[in-house]
Formats: sequence, structure tokens, C-alpha cells
Amino acid sequence: MKRLIDGYFRMLGLMMVLCLVGMVVLVFGNVVLRYGLNSGITSSEEVSRWLFVWLVFLGAIVALRERQHLGVEVLVRRLPVVGQKLCLIVSQLLMLVTLWLFMSGSWEQTLINLHVEAPATGWSMAIVYMVGIVFSISAGALVLWDMYRLLSGRMRDEDLVMVTESEEKAELDNLQRELARAERKQL
Repeated sequence: MKRLIDGYFRMLGLMMVLCLVGMVVLVFGNVVLRYGLNSGITSSEEVSRWLFVWLVFLGAIVALRERQHLGVEVLVRRLPVVGQKLCLIVSQLLMLVTLWLFMSGSWEQTLINLHVEAPATGWSMAIVYMVGIVFSISAGALVLWDMYRLLSGRMRDEDLVMVTESEEKAELDNLQRELARAERKQL
């Protein structure tokens, strides 16, 4: 199962790279064509925008798995373990409700825009809204997995706070964990 999940996230990483490369090629190519040859790629702006939307949502899925989302943890860190668990359950339930609303809205928008053509490419506008479905299902699975781990007692106490206040603090916490692991290996 772990190999399947890791493979899925490698695929998401590859899709993110392809989105970024596509954006760079389209935008840079369009700039070169406009200034160098006085022409351009008509659909580059539209496709680049769509790739950017997909890149952001796929990145949010990966960030959720790696616990890289920013949030306020001051209050939760000061609570006892029972309070942290309760806050985690409440926040996970709220996330599930939000993800359900987001998925149902994305599904409806996908169906509504299925036969609507984009102005520059003529492609279906549903492509833009499909990423909401992918995000909601993937994020929902991650949230449900974390709730299962919490309720079955498989989650460590240090994993109860799933956000960090700043990127610097997250980096410091990672370095401290690596240092503690290295010290344990030496013993």
C-alpha cells in the first residue's frame, strides 16, 4: 500500500514538473515569438493559466501529505495531548466537510462547463474545474487516513499538530528531528 501511495505522489510530482515546464515553454516561447518574429501563440496565455491552476492544487495535495501548510499553532501546542487530539479531530472533521463542499461544487462546475469551449483553444472549460475533484478526493483520503491513525492510536504525539507557523520554524523542526535521529543511531 505504501508503494502505491508513494507512486501516486511521485506521479503528482511529475505532473507538477510538467505543468511548470509547460508554463515556461509557452510563456517564454510566446515572448520570443512576439518580440523576435512579430507573431505569437494564441492559446499560450490560456493554457499557461490552466497549468498554473493545476500546479497550485497538485502542490497543495503534496503539501498536505508533507505537513507543510502554514497555520497558527500557538494555542494547540500549549494544550495537553488530549486537547491536541480533540482539536485535531475537530479540525479534520471541518476539513472533510469543506472538502465535500469543494468537491460537490467542482463536480457541478465540471458538468456545467463540459460543453463550454475556451475562447483561445476551443478545449472544454471543464478541464479547469476537474482539478477541484482531484484535489478533494486526494486531500479527503489523506485526512481520513490521519483520522484513522489518530483514532486507532497509531499517531505519535508529535504528529498531533499538523501545521507550522512559519517556513523557518518548519525547517528548524526538521533539523532538530534529524539531529535526534542521528544521536539515537550513535547510541
